[in-house]
Amino acid sequence: MMGIEKKIQLKRELGYLWVTCFLLINIIGAGIFVSPKGVLQYSCMNIGVSLCIWAVCAVLSMTSTLCSAEIGTAFPYCDAYYHFLKRCYGPSIAFLRLWTSLFTRPGIIASHALLLAEYGIQPFYHNCSAPSLPKKCLALAILWIVGFLNCRGVKKVTWLQTISTVLKLTILCLISLTGLLMLVRGEEKHVARLRNAFDAEFPDASQIIQAIFQGYFAFAGGGCFTFVAGELRKPNKTIPKSIFTALPLVTVVYLLANISYMTVLTPREILSSDAVAITWTDRVIPQLTWIVPFAISASLFSNLMIDILESSRLKYIAGQQGQLPLLFGMLNIHSSPFIPVLESVILGSIAIASTNLIELINYVFFVSSVWTILSLVGLLKLRYQEPNLHRPYKVFLPFIFVTLAISLCLVLIPLVKSPSMHYIYVFLFVLSGLLFYIPLVYFKLKLVWYEKMICYSQLLFNICIPDVSNEQVSE
Repeated sequence: MMGIEKKIQLKRELGYLWVTCFLLINIIGAGIFVSPKGVLQYSCMNIGVSLCIWAVCAVLSMTSTLCSAEIGTAFPYCDAYYHFLKRCYGPSIAFLRLWTSLFTRPGIIASHALLLAEYGIQPFYHNCSAPSLPKKCLALAILWIVGFLNCRGVKKVTWLQTISTVLKLTILCLISLTGLLMLVRGEEKHVARLRNAFDAEFPDASQIIQAIFQGYFAFAGGGCFTFVAGELRKPNKTIPKSIFTALPLVTVVYLLANISYMTVLTPREILSSDAVAITWTDRVIPQLTWIVPFAISASLFSNLMIDILESSRLKYIAGQQGQLPLLFGMLNIHSSPFIPVLESVILGSIAIASTNLIELINYVFFVSSVWTILSLVGLLKLRYQEPNLHRPYKVFLPFIFVTLAISLCLVLIPLVKSPSMHYIYVFLFVLSGLLFYIPLVYFKLKLVWYEKMICYSQLLFNICIPDVSNEQVSE
């Protein structure tokens, strides 16, 4: 008897627990292990102010993530932002975001792979910096392993997410609970810093804004679920429930970890450290000096997986919509977009090997803030133009304005404080995507060898057009 034919399509098989872990992994990255230094520096080493700034950043992160929740539930498809921008501004703007991501995403992937390799290899070079060559080789090996795992499908690597979530929370809970224990014991050198938390000089308004930027970076990534909204079971309920579980948990853990850092280390010791968690471990539990860097490295492994997953989903949807070659819109037998994953890994490898490309990461946050502003304006635009659009979750309107104000600051303050021609080059680069969009997408210019290339590539990589399109995948 013939078995039931297996359909090749993205499947809605990811539930509440998976999305909650997904959010925790994406938000808790390297930021909490390095950002406390920047927050304290711009807070003029005022411990009380720095803790207040962390609380403010948590609120801002919640408002931003809830704005993404409205987009993810109103457009429950893979890469909901693509469909949202296309609905608001038309296909040309959606393509420009895609064009930007084609070059910025590999840079993000490369930087995370290098960071992971640095944490993994640094214990072997305790008193000096790790050489560049072994670090890059390890980063390349990790990147290709992650690419292979992504090609096996999302469901196959759920256990990696669980392990990563447990590792991250274990490290942060160890730091948090040890700090609380020291405070409970009441030793004067530990209690005094928090008792006189606001005694130091108060920062001015511009310094507070810079400190908020530093802390906000540690909370970044809350909108990651929009990339996999088309693979979630009951996204209307799953997305809000996961947000209200993950964000409060992250907030509590971050605040307790910072209190622990400041209980054990003086403000000057924190400022002199590039990895506060490692310095804290050296001081409190020197026996774990080798273990904690490896645990942090292992926990960042899933962040790299998510980077490639997000990048590949964006290109997969663009391939289905005709804004990238048809090969990008095809799946393998594991219902994974093989070509987008392969392209992300190859470009990420080039970025790892090239120092100049890594330097471009300084402008990624600036560019992403521009697209965030467009998205928030689009939310207001749709609220006015399409009030009857089905919105299972509707974010509180003031939250949109708060997030919009923060995003405008992220764009305008760098332009005002340190104007540079590089920012003009960034805008010109974004607009250069139109040179490709007009002939290849708008006028649908086809090359002679295009159809043959698609046919041979399908046979070579064992991929095909999905049986059900992204928009038709039922809940």
